[in-house]
Amino acid sequence: MFEAAEIKHKVDKATFKREEPRLRAGLIKAQYALAEKKPFEVIVLICGLAGAGKGEVLAMLNEWLDPRLVETAAADQPTDEERERPFMWRFWRALPSRGRIGIFLHSWYQDPVSARAAGNLSRPDLDQRIAEIRRFERMLADEGALVLKFWLHLSQKQQRKRLAKLQSRRATRWRVANADWKEHKNYDAVVTAWRRAIRLTNDGFAPWTVVAAADPEFRDLTIARTVAAAIEQRLAGPSRLVTITAPPPLPPVDGRRLLDALDLSAKLGPDEYKHRLAALQGQLSKLTRKKRFKQRGAVLLFEGPDASGKGGAIRRLARGLDARFYRIIPVAAPTDEERAHPYLWRFWRHLPRLGHLTIFDRSWYGRVLVERVEDFAGADDWLRAYGEINDFEEDMVRHGVILTKFWLAISLEEQLRRFKEREETPFKRYKIGADDWRNRKKWDQYANAANDMFERTSTGMSPWTLVPAEDKRCARVRVLEALCENIEKALD
Repeated sequence: MFEAAEIKHKVDKATFKREEPRLRAGLIKAQYALAEKKPFEVIVLICGLAGAGKGEVLAMLNEWLDPRLVETAAADQPTDEERERPFMWRFWRALPSRGRIGIFLHSWYQDPVSARAAGNLSRPDLDQRIAEIRRFERMLADEGALVLKFWLHLSQKQQRKRLAKLQSRRATRWRVANADWKEHKNYDAVVTAWRRAIRLTNDGFAPWTVVAAADPEFRDLTIARTVAAAIEQRLAGPSRLVTITAPPPLPPVDGRRLLDALDLSAKLGPDEYKHRLAALQGQLSKLTRKKRFKQRGAVLLFEGPDASGKGGAIRRLARGLDARFYRIIPVAAPTDEERAHPYLWRFWRHLPRLGHLTIFDRSWYGRVLVERVEDFAGADDWLRAYGEINDFEEDMVRHGVILTKFWLAISLEEQLRRFKEREETPFKRYKIGADDWRNRKKWDQYANAANDMFERTSTGMSPWTLVPAEDKRCARVRVLEALCENIEKALD
């Protein structure tokens, strides 16, 4: 795979001087067309061996492109803030919006490949991490991103010569660290790990370009030409790839759905409710103040039909929490900024730091519920969303986040009663609108979508908790009970 990059590739100064203006013009033209039309974003990964010129390539691209339309992510070691979130959090936050170019100098490959090269990660574990990366890049491509990945290669002899040359000059000596020479001594292991990672992720939706990096002029012209050609080709074609998905799920042949089998008859008297609510709020307060919880953090999400009591349950739950350590995120229609990024971007950026809680009033499941039913998302989008959501939640749980998912269930008759009560109560009228009545007419469609959602996303790592909510008092207590049980289990 790397052999062709180890032969002597060279571009003389005259050729470079002649080609540079033409390539720069082509890059700028493609970049401005991208910025004007905003059909997709471009994600460029610059990876390579120490001394291969990754920083020089980054400087070249920022010089040849309009830097106002380029976002650079050049972080190496994660910050304390980044360590407190799942590994991919910092990369999700750095993703460019549509119409822009994002360049990653240190990417999601660096950590697992470096760990494997150092002997700290087994080959099966590397393959698992690579499979997760491949699914992430598949998602980026499905969302419309153009993903270009470059590996800057040097032979061991070329690397030694390059590092020695940089170190011998006062102006460039600072660019060579002890870690670079350590990598050189471990050259075979580093190249073997990268070779496997590149082979397993060299897909049509996110291809790798292996670049001979011994000659800077050849390297820069190759990368600039590849980026310009890829953007031009994509602008001339479809704005996004379309994943071939399985047919939409069909209802059970007997017509019985999980929600239909849920017993909604449970009730709780006011005195018992008051006593149990206070006790559970106190229990939740103690649990979230435990030292072990400070190393975890939690995400709660609430879904359910309109008027099912999500807001009321959240308010009672929040009374048992320290206001300094939780946030409530109400989820509505995405903003223009959110629509310009991959779907899950707006949820990734709200993940809590360790010891904190984030409560989502509606969530990322909107894609397989309202967006599916109302045709805001195509079938290819919401069908593949099940897998993307499972990956997202697995990332959270593996990092240590305590994830609890609630569905508050009510009957069609109870919803009608609550709608009328809202219309008749002045201080509740703001809760009812035309959209609520319109959505009610699609009750069965929403119920079918919810049942498909339970079937495909209630996993061992992140199961759904279905809460009978016909009686509000009973539902609020059950939510607190389930949350306390989940946190206790996680902290044991």
